[in-house]
Amino acid sequence: MTAERRKEPMDSDTATDPTADTAASPEALRAEMVEKVRKAGYAQREEVERVLRDTPRHEFVPEADLKSAYNPWQAVITHRFDDGRSLSCASAPFVVAMMLDQLDVQPGNRVLEIGAGTGYNASLLARLTGRADLVTTIDIDPDVTAQASRNLTTAGHADVHAITGDGGLGYADHAPYDRLIATVSPWDIPAAWWQQLAPGARLVAPLRWRGQARSVGFTYTDGRLVSDSIYLCGFVYLVNADEGELSGPITADETVKLHWDRDQPVDLDALRGVLDQPRTTAWSGVTIAGDESHDGIWLRLTVTDQRVCRIDAHSDVAPEVCDPIQAFRSPALVDGDSLAYLTSRRQTNGDEVRWELGAIGHGPAAAELSEHLCDEIRDWTPERDRCKPTLIVYPAATPESELAGPAIDKTHSRFLLTYDDVAG
Repeated sequence: MTAERRKEPMDSDTATDPTADTAASPEALRAEMVEKVRKAGYAQREEVERVLRDTPRHEFVPEADLKSAYNPWQAVITHRFDDGRSLSCASAPFVVAMMLDQLDVQPGNRVLEIGAGTGYNASLLARLTGRADLVTTIDIDPDVTAQASRNLTTAGHADVHAITGDGGLGYADHAPYDRLIATVSPWDIPAAWWQQLAPGARLVAPLRWRGQARSVGFTYTDGRLVSDSIYLCGFVYLVNADEGELSGPITADETVKLHWDRDQPVDLDALRGVLDQPRTTAWSGVTIAGDESHDGIWLRLTVTDQRVCRIDAHSDVAPEVCDPIQAFRSPALVDGDSLAYLTSRRQTNGDEVRWELGAIGHGPAAAELSEHLCDEIRDWTPERDRCKPTLIVYPAATPESELAGPAIDKTHSRFLLTYDDVAG
């Protein structure tokens, strides 16, 4: 058996498909796209599969070639900020399918979409609810809503309400909504969204906490939001929202950064230069296959350890300096002037290739943090297939006595995440 450092991403959620499409027509490419999406486990609802097959995605992204328009794993960026960051895009089809499965739109539902994008998702929503006039899509950028409106009119859905405004405020004129979906990533559930939901409504949003982003499907019941699905994802941030995620560099050249929530006592000054201190590496003995996701470790850590946050390293950073399991997105534990982060190494045994999970630490408490992270990996292993995480979101004014455990406090809400093995 030999060991080698892992370089490529591991999560199946973010994998790309290297195969080349040879079909010429949009219809054939679209059918192939849907088949790949379903094979990957998305578009499991019959009606979601139907609208994906019936809607010509390439007409909503005319700047993309047909192969890109119908690549199941590829987002198409349509607008950028002046500094080059993406402002708006058409989400990858597998993500669209995943979130529509979560949303469970029924005929006649009144739907609000936060983030208009190209109008493609609003077109799918109009087909799902059966009446375009029941769909409202809102975006803060007038160019985005103008493009979405043009595309929706061309697609025969001119009755969709494309509104220019602050998505964080929702759109009270058409409330209450039976379904609310955010295709931009909020750090919190804005107060207006709570107020505009009908009893029993479903809400799907790519929420952020402890440095990660996950598409969460909720039902609004008894004044709270209770999840029934949580999937790893990544989205453009909701503009003008009350932001509570902080970030900053820990290297002089700013190529390695931390991201954390404002309720976490991270002292960036104490951590600058920590990677220059001796490295401590620990291995858990837990291995996974190359196509097996490890992201459940991070999700579970948000329950078991309030010190968890995110580390990311620029692609040019040498592994001798910083070697997280995924350069752009990996969990880390921070304690004062020390940190440890998730890493991996290649293990081969004949033709079998697996990846051993471990931790790299720096700072005075490096050994303790690294071993603790390995313990968390080992604890995650036996329960990963049997324990289901649940996120319950309460209004901010909910007292401690009504919570089943410690909450992550936001501005308008309180997040309580539980696991079968730790929640009791």
